[in-house]
Amino acid sequence: MSFELVGPVLEGRLVRLEPLGRQHAAGLAAAAEQDRGEYHYTWVPRAHEVEQYLDAQLERAAAGTLAPYAQVSLATGQVVGATAYLDPRSWTVGKLDAVEVGFTWLAGSAQGTGVNAEAKYLLFRHAFEQWGVARLDLKTDARNARSRAAIASVGARFEGVLRNWSRSWAPGEEGLPRDSAIFSVTAAEWPECRAALELRLEKYR
Repeated sequence: MSFELVGPVLEGRLVRLEPLGRQHAAGLAAAAEQDRGEYHYTWVPRAHEVEQYLDAQLERAAAGTLAPYAQVSLATGQVVGATAYLDPRSWTVGKLDAVEVGFTWLAGSAQGTGVNAEAKYLLFRHAFEQWGVARLDLKTDARNARSRAAIASVGARFEGVLRNWSRSWAPGEEGLPRDSAIFSVTAAEWPECRAALELRLEKYR
């Protein structure tokens, strides 16, 4: 790949996305131990697993396949979760043509507060308007109705379910494949998606 995947600091009115580092360990551990009732299909470390989680994400970042972020609430200054750019694809020399947004999780206290919508807005805007991507992907476990609804709510279009597409993160399914629901936003769709997200975010601001 001819494009280096590096995510800059991205800041809105509700959340600041900071490139993930060791300095976020304590905040991630606290955030991950809040209400875990919605983490059935998502890779969210327990507090004692955060160092291992950071090792894995930073190793991917060093390999150029991931640009991970800590999500920091601007209201409290606390780390409330994580997200990332991943799976960069280039078919034009020196340019990123497509990328995925994923590895996303939020503390229970941040869910439903607009943080997820604004984080997606910041990530989408940077990908389309700074990197000039043609396509942005999102995917989730096909069984994860809550996650699918959240992805659809930020303007991504459902494309279908790919069977046995990737590993399962569900407890008790270690080593097993999962069916993945695939969503996307294209460059042509971004202006409409952007306007809808900005309108939605007004109610939180």
